[in-house]
Amino acid sequence: MKYICLGYADEQQWKRCPNAKRNALIDACFAYDDVLRTNGHVVGGEVLQSARHATTLRWTHGTVSIADGPSAETKEQLGGILVLEARDLNHAIQLMSKHPGVQAGPFEIRPAEDLTAMIRDSERRRSTTTDA
Repeated sequence: MKYICLGYADEQQWKRCPNAKRNALIDACFAYDDVLRTNGHVVGGEVLQSARHATTLRWTHGTVSIADGPSAETKEQLGGILVLEARDLNHAIQLMSKHPGVQAGPFEIRPAEDLTAMIRDSERRRSTTTDA
């Protein structure tokens, strides 16, 4: 089963971290990612640029509004996404609890939704609409 692991961090705290400590944590994270990948648990993932570079789109009063910055105004911002293959939620928790990145901030783990049936139903509805 696929799980989406959302990694959060306090950017200001990360900036204040001494280079040696920051580099050691980065190296440990990449090393553990290699272990996960070797064992077939990594489906994909990305580290995100700073929340300062975010743009938020929102549907407001029938139009799309655009705002600079992240959607949520919090101390900890989304810093990365890891798509993990695990047997079940407990297995995903076991794998991610060993990830050195938890030292930098929390990981939120959510099961990925299987959209196969929803996509099939949508395709069926759209094909009957376009045939009319």
